[in-house]
Amino acid sequence: MLALAPLSGHGVQRDFPETIPVTTTPRPARGRPAQTDNKPVENALMRIRVAQPSMAKSAQRIAQFILERPEDIVGMSVTELSEATGVSEGSVINFCRSIGLSGFQQMKLSLAQEIVQPVQFIHEDLDRTDDMDTVCRKVFHSGIQALRDTLSVLDAEALTRAVEAVRTAKRVEIYGIGSSAPIAEDTHYRMLRIGLDVRAVTDSHVQAISASRCDSDVAVITISHSGATHETVTATRLAREAGARTIVITNFARSPIQAFADIVLFTMARETRFRTEAMTSRIAQLCVVDALIAGLALADYDKATDVLKKTFDVLSIKRF
Repeated sequence: MLALAPLSGHGVQRDFPETIPVTTTPRPARGRPAQTDNKPVENALMRIRVAQPSMAKSAQRIAQFILERPEDIVGMSVTELSEATGVSEGSVINFCRSIGLSGFQQMKLSLAQEIVQPVQFIHEDLDRTDDMDTVCRKVFHSGIQALRDTLSVLDAEALTRAVEAVRTAKRVEIYGIGSSAPIAEDTHYRMLRIGLDVRAVTDSHVQAISASRCDSDVAVITISHSGATHETVTATRLAREAGARTIVITNFARSPIQAFADIVLFTMARETRFRTEAMTSRIAQLCVVDALIAGLALADYDKATDVLKKTFDVLSIKRF
């Protein structure tokens, strides 16, 4: 079975408080809002596992209790859960909302569905004795599940706002460090192909300088799986303080970078012993970028198709 690793920022686990101290007065981050109905979600337990390391202590107690006894939660009241975990009823409700649910009732319905229905793909960690056929099956199934999980937490309204922020900007800057740097470079290339004035910055010093020189005509896209990398958090903060519109693509959990994001686009990447965040997050990040690019191309269809044709003709000289 799948062995889940704790969410970490480049190998260093961080325990962030409920409220993240900042050096500026941030505008409210606009990520995925809580559900407005009680329709069950497909991956409540995975949402909890991914978000648990960055939760406050009281929320972590709730999370641990649910992960250890999901069958019991289905038959409990919010009062019973609050008493069992030593927190207030309001803390239980806030916990549910922190993972994108409307409240405790939706949590119970989601857990009931998850318990009685087998998951479509069994997530297993790689074993040193696995043959290549088994390795391929596990890796491909993990990639497919990462896309399913990300689709379940990706907010279409937030994506629409991101499209509008980028298409109305005079310049777009994309920040990424480490395993996120190739995603930033790919985003840069894709946006160039549809005619945007864009550049990718993957050096932390250049990021800081470039971010400090932004203004209200600039849209900044930061890609960070953990949302806790000092360099990208600093660059995003500097860009926002300079007046830029900030968009963050990050994994589904509370993290410091969200305090400086106008728009948050969530991914959900599972981790196993042999699959670190560099492997699990990139497929989901690329698909979110694909959706953003598609939205931008459709919003300015004539311009995008014209530039695509011109750049295709230019690149044709590179082919035999």
